[in-house]
Order: sequence, then C-alpha cells, then structure tokens
Amino acid sequence: MSAQQTYRYLGSSALSRSGLALSTSGGPAPNPRFFSGFLTTPQAAAVGLLAVAEVARTRYFRPVSPASLDPVVTGSRDRLRFESFSGCCGVYARLDALPEGLDGDVLEHGTTNVDVNNPLREALSRVGGLDPLRLSVGPDDLTVETMDGAVVEKKVPLPQRWLRGFAEVQVLAAGFEPRAQLPAAEAAAFLRRLPTATDRSVLWAVPAGRSLRLTSRPVAGAVCLAGAGRLAALRGLLRHARTLTVYGPTVAPGVGALPSTWELDTGALRLSLTLSPEPYRGFSGEGAALAALAGDDVADDAELVSALLAWDPTIDVDALATSAGLDAARVRGALAQLGTAGRVGYDVAEAAYFHRVMPYDAGRAERDNPRLVGARALVESGAVDPDDAGATVRSADQVYRVRRLADDAYTCTCPWWAKHRGQRGPCKHALATRMAGSVAREAV
Repeated sequence: MSAQQTYRYLGSSALSRSGLALSTSGGPAPNPRFFSGFLTTPQAAAVGLLAVAEVARTRYFRPVSPASLDPVVTGSRDRLRFESFSGCCGVYARLDALPEGLDGDVLEHGTTNVDVNNPLREALSRVGGLDPLRLSVGPDDLTVETMDGAVVEKKVPLPQRWLRGFAEVQVLAAGFEPRAQLPAAEAAAFLRRLPTATDRSVLWAVPAGRSLRLTSRPVAGAVCLAGAGRLAALRGLLRHARTLTVYGPTVAPGVGALPSTWELDTGALRLSLTLSPEPYRGFSGEGAALAALAGDDVADDAELVSALLAWDPTIDVDALATSAGLDAARVRGALAQLGTAGRVGYDVAEAAYFHRVMPYDAGRAERDNPRLVGARALVESGAVDPDDAGATVRSADQVYRVRRLADDAYTCTCPWWAKHRGQRGPCKHALATRMAGSVAREAV
C-alpha cells in the first residue's frame, strides 16, 4: 500500500557535459537549495550511493521485480544523509556524507526525495578514483557532475510502509549499543564467510579477537544476524572502509531474534544497514513505537518539540527537554511520534537523533497504526476495566485478561500475544490497558 503523495518538480532532469541535473521535490520551503560542492572521496561516495539505491530496489524476502529507486536525502548543517528501505521494508540503508566528505557550502537545510534510475546508476558506476563528483541539491535539481550518463526524473509516491518504517527504526535503534568493531581486513574476511543471499537462518555474531564468530544460539554480548545475505550491499564499500562497527540491543540467553545495525566507516562516509529481526519481518509492522505513542499528551508534546527542532547534525534530548519544559522521557515520546511522520531519525554512531522534514503531519501516527486506533477505541467505549494487576478488556465478543509485569511490559490472553509473545510490540488490549492506567492516574 502506498500513500499517494504528489511531488511537484519545477523542471525535467537532464544531462550535459557540465553535470547531471536531477530535479527534486522540495524541503522546508518550496524547492530550496541546501548543498553545493564536491564529495572529497568521489569513488567511495559513488559506491555508497549505489548501495543505498540497491537496497531500495531489492526485496530480500520473496524477491520479485525491482522496487522503488527513490532515496530520501536530508541536508543538515554539516552533512548529507541518503536513506532508503528495501522493497520488503526489512532493511534500512543510510549513507552519511560527513563534514570530512564534503567540500562545499551548506546553503539551506531540508529533506527531499530524488529519482535514482538506471542511467544515473550507470554514471555513478563509472566514477573512477581520480574523477571528481560534484553534488548540488538545489531549487529544481540535484546536479551530479560525472563524465557522462543521463537520467529522467519522475514524480514519486512515497510508500506508506517507509513512513512507518522510519518510526520503527528510530525507536529500535535508540536502544542499540556498539557491540564490536572490526578493522577493514577482518571485516572483509567475515563478510566473505557469510551464508548466501538465499539463506534465511537466524545467526548470532559473537566478538572473537579482532573478528566475529557465528553461533546458532544467543549469548551475552552477541548481535543478531538474521538473513546474512542482506548485508551484501556493504561489500562494494569494503575496500574504502577503515572499520565495520556492529550495533544491537542487549542479548540474553534464550532471547528471540532481534534487529541490528552494521556500519562501514571510511572517515568521510558512513554506510549503515539496519536489519529487521527476521527476513520476513518488515520494520513497518514491528510495533516498537506504539508504547511511546499511547499517551494522551504525546500529540501536544510532539507539536511543542517540533517547533524547537533545529538543523543541527544531532538532536540533544536533554537540551530539548530543558527548552520544552518536559522530562527526557516525554521528549523521546514526542520524537517517536514525529518519527512516525518521518521528521526524526536516529544515528547509532552518534547515539543521537537527527532532524528531517517530510510532507506529512505528526497526527497521521494514529491513522497509520491500526493497533493504536483500536486501543483508543477500546478505552473510549469503556471496554477496559483496570485493576492493580492489569485489566480485563472486552473486545468484540471476547474477554481478555491483560497482566502488567514488573518492567512495565504486559502479557495478554489474546491470539496476537500468543502468536508473537511480545516480539512485535504490544497488542491493542495491552495498549488500551496502558492508556486506561494513564487516564486513571490523571484523574487522581
């Protein structure tokens, strides 16, 4: 399903000897120019851009014809970010061109959606070590100066799953910590040993000296690697990289499959792939953002926080909390809702949020989350009977028992919880119990 959002371009893309002019669709003001200059490591940057485009055109689960080729580009005060999701929404790719990777002027700040079709891919693939690569993201174009090539722009419907994926990834990634760092040579050797692209097994990577070893069971300090073939997009940048850093949540023995981030760093660029817990699971259905969105005051908090966001490379949650007069937990909840509208992301290398702008309002969080809509309807209809241990919830013709655990998690007797056991976020009955408890506390 796609959200049919119309992108308007001021002109057609074209290629001349002076460069490739690719029309873009806008940012915080109509078609702003937010960067003009050179990429200091042109061949590596071209490879990184191709990797992001390759992820966007790939469906890793049940491969079919190529999908969208339209990465999202964000310019902040000192860097450019190129982002995409795979066609199955189970892999999130991002290329960060860092200050060391840019030689030019940041003229404005904003986010846009650009077309990367086959002619541009071919032009990028021919960038050699001595060839300059110049980018200018401007009022009516993304100019990519290469020796030759051609591209035709197109209007882009942004997939609705991408919006939900942006929300889920930033919530999940905020719980990641660096678990291992491999020098480039060891990283290349490790990636060469991985199973083929068709392998969908869930493995665990455990630090072992300067490298990683694979095991079939989760152990403390491990990082989940589900569908190892989904890391294929990293291989092209390996010869330019200094390190491979692996990020993930805390792992305990017996835990289920988990997401993870694998990031190559060249010094001037960072290319990261974030993998969903299993190849068949798209980020858009993970439900990690639901708890943060369940509070009654989160929409008001999001509106306040949105007005305070700036185009700094990272968002300082504590400083934002002070400016907004909110505690850090409420700021993170507001960021989660803004993430559902695509307005913030999370950078695991910086351990910080970052700002982007997309043509969607934060209020669409509920419209895009059926469980959240269902939970609020249960509360409003008086179907939730809370008690000290949790709640009894009447849903349709059934009655379910929700129990609150010590860590503020919930269990439920409904089929959803029995199937997923909390691995894909709370069910609507648990969300309704959380909401009803919040209402009850406010009434006291």
